[in-house]
Amino acid sequence: LSRLMCNLGGHDLPTILEAFEAVDHDRPVCFLAYTVKGFGLPLAGHKDNHAGLMTKEQMEGFKAANRIRPGHEWDLFEGLDLPEAELRDFLGKVPFFARGRRRTTAPALPVPERLEAGVQPVMSTQMGFGKVLDELAKRGGPLADRIVTTAPDVTVSTNLGPWVNRRGLFARASMADTFKDERIPSMQKWEFSPQGQHIELGIAEMNLFINLSALGLSHEIFGERLIPIGTLYDPFISRGLDALNYACYQDARFMVVATPSGVTLAPEGGAHQSIATPLIGMSQDGLCAFEPAFVDELAVMMRWSFDYLQRHGESDVQAKGSGEKTWLRDETGGSVYLRLSTRQLEQPKRAMTAELEQAIIDGAYWLREPGSNASVVVAYAGAVASEAIEAVGLLGEDRRDVGLLAITSADRLNAGWQAAERARQRGQHDALSHVERLLGGLSRDCGIVSVIDGHPATLAWLGSVHGHRQKALGVEHFGQTGTVADLYRHFGIDANAIVHAAQAAAPGKPVRYLKALP
Repeated sequence: LSRLMCNLGGHDLPTILEAFEAVDHDRPVCFLAYTVKGFGLPLAGHKDNHAGLMTKEQMEGFKAANRIRPGHEWDLFEGLDLPEAELRDFLGKVPFFARGRRRTTAPALPVPERLEAGVQPVMSTQMGFGKVLDELAKRGGPLADRIVTTAPDVTVSTNLGPWVNRRGLFARASMADTFKDERIPSMQKWEFSPQGQHIELGIAEMNLFINLSALGLSHEIFGERLIPIGTLYDPFISRGLDALNYACYQDARFMVVATPSGVTLAPEGGAHQSIATPLIGMSQDGLCAFEPAFVDELAVMMRWSFDYLQRHGESDVQAKGSGEKTWLRDETGGSVYLRLSTRQLEQPKRAMTAELEQAIIDGAYWLREPGSNASVVVAYAGAVASEAIEAVGLLGEDRRDVGLLAITSADRLNAGWQAAERARQRGQHDALSHVERLLGGLSRDCGIVSVIDGHPATLAWLGSVHGHRQKALGVEHFGQTGTVADLYRHFGIDANAIVHAAQAAAPGKPVRYLKALP
């Protein structure tokens, strides 16, 4: 044991300890430890060995030196002298293994059948998020009691204020609200206690995702389930991507709410504008991404997400079962990313049916279903809903049966399409995804115009589903400051631009503009 631990991977621990102990003052000291990479291998210390692989001959020599027989490379006790039974008995009694499985489980928390968002005639999805959490905090119950929110210095500006007012901030010891004690007016109650359910962070998005990762593994590490929710400004997801990636890799379960997003927060300029985040939501494994336009959609997403965060089943989309409808691996569960906006939109007055709820979760639904003579459909995601609706009205003056597709999750819509295609390649020829059903009734001559306050590639694949001509609108640059109308016009995602794109996607029809294009 001494030989092993005192020369572990090329590190000479006695030498390191001697260096530490030789410091006889309290001034800062920097220690440089040079490690020989590839210790114990033929390529040890070579400057080219960072990505170097041993040759077949070197590997055979390495196996022989360790007494590894051909075909037994993965045998647990291969090359050791002691009998296997004796080794297994010893390992079974050491403290590390004696308690059995170290990965614990926790029962799922009940989720309400419906979440209340206090939908008003005009409001933003960020406001809706705050309303949902406030209603949960007020109602109480097992789910609300296990929610832990956290934010890197943007608690109030991401609408967590009402939740914190009701549930308090966490600290190991109680701390008074200084503003309250000094009688400084504030809408926020800033009282810390061990019972608080919000963790306030400094401006450090990497810490946010590390925190969400740790909280999101509590059921496996401690046998107690938490529902972590983190909020941050959407562009700053990129600051913590490494921690986010590894949180998903570890299968941590959390909800990240990124708001505000896009160039829609126009007056704040480029520093707070996000472009690539929808693509991050689509490409990050283990993270299910949504971008609602309306608050009733958000309430459905959050209700589904609270359940999805707690799922831990196995999924095989080739097998008969729930995966066949959408070809999504929903049985496995995962984390959730909500891309929200501060833009206040007129909210639709409609009944939230079970069919509409399912379509929202599956990724898209027809806000206006195209007729049999549709020559063009508009597909939108998020805050540009009002521009898409306005453009469809303008197109209706010259075209018949124009459709309007509301995309609530480009991530899930694309994932289902890709999975169904893989199933067909494996012989299940009747596999059909949600997006294929939605677009299946369009004629091959029908054009598609997609629009999002994000990179146009987010939706640019829609035309490939059934081979339709498509024009993808979005934002590829940032840095401009102005009104929302200014920036939408500048980047070509306003109603005029959508109408103009319809001519490219479905040529041969006259185009009417609100005003001359710049």
